[in-house]
Amino acid sequence: MARKEFTYRGYTLEELQQMPLDNVIQLFPARQRRSLKKGFLPRQKKVLEKIRKLKKEGEKEGRPRIIKTHSRDMIVLPEMVGMTFGIYNGKQFVEVIIQPEMIGCYFGEFALTRQRVQHGDPGMGATRSSMFVPLK
Repeated sequence: MARKEFTYRGYTLEELQQMPLDNVIQLFPARQRRSLKKGFLPRQKKVLEKIRKLKKEGEKEGRPRIIKTHSRDMIVLPEMVGMTFGIYNGKQFVEVIIQPEMIGCYFGEFALTRQRVQHGDPGMGATRSSMFVPLK
């Protein structure tokens, strides 16, 4: 069975990448459109410069280069598809490979700041009350 080709609001990935940024912004939801209309922040411009520099150099090395960033409020643009980002979650950089389905989302959505808590089983000596927990 053939895989369905990706489209975003009726445009293929190649068409989105060829489009000027202003036209792509018009396709985004209201929150992203409003944010991008105000312009990029200095830290977001820095990320874009790194992306464009990498694209210009091309992939000379065998392994893909990771762009580390603290900018969690950066919006995924079509030119970022296929690149690997290290997005800071407050403790470490989470590696995220940008897929076409991520276009229009924020970086922060892919590097969660809180992890699920998994408590251990109560055992002898864990707490004072565990003295009265019967052993299994």
